[in-house]
Amino acid sequence: MEKIAFKMKLKPGKRAEYEIRHAAIWPELVALLKENGIADYTIFFDEESDSLFAVQRLNGNSSQELGQTEVVQRWWKYMADIMETNDDYSPVSVPLSTVFHLD
Repeated sequence: MEKIAFKMKLKPGKRAEYEIRHAAIWPELVALLKENGIADYTIFFDEESDSLFAVQRLNGNSSQELGQTEVVQRWWKYMADIMETNDDYSPVSVPLSTVFHLD
């Protein structure tokens, strides 16, 4: 399995709402992620910068590559009021490079 990481940005003061929405993540979105080989998906928050750091293990597409699906497009619109987004409501996402790994 491949492991990837990327960062996104919350609007200031939106951490609590972000956590509330993810605590109630839609079952159909979870199913889509799992069906596409995404596992061990963790998102970390940096309070100083309002940045989110996501890490996923992949055996297929990343969550960022599922944007053509209806459920992902709905999720993006649902989250757009609390995150920095592109014109299509996808989160502004920056891939991160691995500089160290220890098993």
